[in-house]
This record gives sequence, structure tokens and C-alpha cells, in this order.
Amino acid sequence: MSDKKLECPECAGSVELKADTMEGEIVQCGDCGVELEVTKGDSAFALQPAPEEEEDWGE
Repeated sequence: MSDKKLECPECAGSVELKADTMEGEIVQCGDCGVELEVTKGDSAFALQPAPEEEEDWGE
């Protein structure tokens, strides 16, 4: 797979995925800065907002 550009679901900016990008990886939009999770549809990668990590406060 060569580098691929996808559209940011938040700002419609261009997000470039490297050739070795894997499903579940977190990438950042260079335009708006939002963190995005790489998902895989039927045959191609897609982007969705990354889940928020909750603080565990040392538990």
C-alpha cells in the first residue's frame, strides 16, 4: 500500500496515511489537530474521531 490521503471527518482537511498504517492506529489531522482512529471498511481505510481516554487517577 502506498501513502494514501483521506478526508478528516471533522474539518474535511486532508489526512495522509503512511504505507504501513494499520487498523486501530491513531493519527492526527494536520489542519484541525483532532485525533482520528483508522478503521477499515469493506475494502478501504476510513477515519473516525478517536475515542476519548478517561483518566484512571492511579486506580
